[in-house]
Parts: sequence; C-alpha cells; structure tokens
Amino acid sequence: MNDVIIIGAGPIGIACGIEAEKRGLNYAIFDKGTLVNSLFNYPLNMTFFSTSDKLEIGNIPFISHNPKPTRSEALEYYRRVAAHWKLNLHLYEEIEHIKSTKAVFKIGTTKNNYTAKNIVVSTGFYDRPFLLNVPGEDLPKVKHYYTEPHPYFGMDVIVVGGANSAVDAALETYRKGAKSVTMIIREESVGSNVKYWARPDIINRIEEGSIKAYFNAEIKHIHKTKVQFKDPNGDYEIPNDFVLAMTGYEPNFELLENLNINFQDDEFRTPVYNKESMESNTKGVYLAGVVCGGYKTNKWFIENSREHAVKVMEAIAKT
Repeated sequence: MNDVIIIGAGPIGIACGIEAEKRGLNYAIFDKGTLVNSLFNYPLNMTFFSTSDKLEIGNIPFISHNPKPTRSEALEYYRRVAAHWKLNLHLYEEIEHIKSTKAVFKIGTTKNNYTAKNIVVSTGFYDRPFLLNVPGEDLPKVKHYYTEPHPYFGMDVIVVGGANSAVDAALETYRKGAKSVTMIIREESVGSNVKYWARPDIINRIEEGSIKAYFNAEIKHIHKTKVQFKDPNGDYEIPNDFVLAMTGYEPNFELLENLNINFQDDEFRTPVYNKESMESNTKGVYLAGVVCGGYKTNKWFIENSREHAVKVMEAIAKT
C-alpha cells in the first residue's frame, strides 16, 4: 500500500516525490516516458525563459553557464536531483486504469498493479498536441514536435502557429538552410508572449521577406508535395516537403474525467481543486503543476507551481 502515487515525472512530479520523501511517506512516481519527458521533447537548442534559480527544486542548486539555462543543462540538472534524492521512479510505465474502492485506489500500469491511499496528477500538457483536423494530417511529413533543424535542410517547410515553439522552429530552419520557410498563423500577429529576444527577430525576418507569413490563415488540405491554405485575401497552394504543426498542447482531460474531477464553468476547462491543499473534488486525488490551468497552459510554470508539491504532501501527511 502506497500513501501516494504520483502520475508524471516532470519537474513538479519530482518535487512532489521529494516532499513525500521528506515526510517519510510511501510513494512512487510513474511516467509513460523518460524522466522530465516533456523537457526531453523540447527542441535540442531551446533556451528557457526563466533563470536557473527559478527552476530549482529539492534544495539542489541549478548552475547554468548562461543567464538563461538550456534544455541540455535542465536535463542534466533534473537527473542529478532525482539521483540525489534516490526517488522511487517507475519510468516507461504508463497508467492504464485507476479504480477507487472504499477510499483505496487500485492502479494498473503496463507492467504491474498497485494500490494507494492518494493520487497526485502532475501530468503537464506537452504529450497531447492540438490537431489541425484537416485531410493529410496523418502524412509522415506532418510533425507535431520539433527537435532540430538539420532534417529540413534544402526543404520547403511550413510552420503552423505564432507562439514560441513555432517562432523557434521557423528561425532555426531558416538559418540552417531550409529552401523556404512559410508561417501559417491563425491570429493577426506573432504572439505577444514570444520570448523577448526572439519576437523582434521573427518580425524582422518576416518584414524583410526572408520568412513568408500569412496571418488570420488556416490550412485546408495537406498533400504529399503541396499544401492548400487560405487567409482573408484568398486561397493559396504552395509546394511543401514538411509541415511543422506547432499548434500547442492540452492536458490529459481524459485522465481527469476518469477520476471524476469536475471542471469550472469557464472557457479553459479549469479543474476544480482546493487552492490550499490542491485536493480536487474527488477525495484523495490532488493536482499539481500545469494541469491545474486546464487549457490555460501558460498560467502555471515550474517557477510558480513548485509550491504545489509542498501543499499536496503537507495535506496528505495530515490524513
């Protein structure tokens, strides 16, 4: 019997494990992928918006060579944190079903069965991309994750989206030799929340014509060698080798629904939880991290949700 099972081995899931360890609770952390799986899937050359001190957990200093840490530095840091605290990690072990019986949760994974008195959902949102829902989206040329620019050398690339991930992909593929880079942006401009050092860069590239951008635009059909799309000025068809659909991601609402968690009556499907204990309306089920914001995935970050771990484990330790 576990006191608590933590779903998600991202930074906040790790922080929850550390707080459980501090309080002598029996716990286990599960993730269907690797440690900090979402960060692992970030672009290879990504730089964080936050400074390293705001990404620290478990009283372990995060030393970066630059004012803003990189993806590789973050991966190294969280590996070191997990090893230092000797966390009980179950990586590459996906939760398949959860049943609640008499205040005890029965959890089945791809490898075993477990029981727990409490559950913490700390699944983030990066594993479930928003789909374009257009013909041809299932073609191999369509990617919902961008890692590095090399595969797109000499290719005609379309980048869908106008937020940070789309801007990073457009700038990198352009600078590393893509034959052409075209941005299809649903909004009327590049996102206002794009990193302050990248936003003027992409705007300048668009204004000079190095990167072509269509605003208030949407893709209609993806073909093997071309893409059809439209904007207020008309319909277009251009040659294309790859579509990088940087359209954002959503939390695992299916998991929350299966745990009978209610949602607020708002446009973001914000789950219901107690702000002091982080316990949801389902007794024994707690939320931590980005998942607390529903569709508003830019509300919670590592730096402002680290405290969730303390609140959750303090509440569980008192039960």
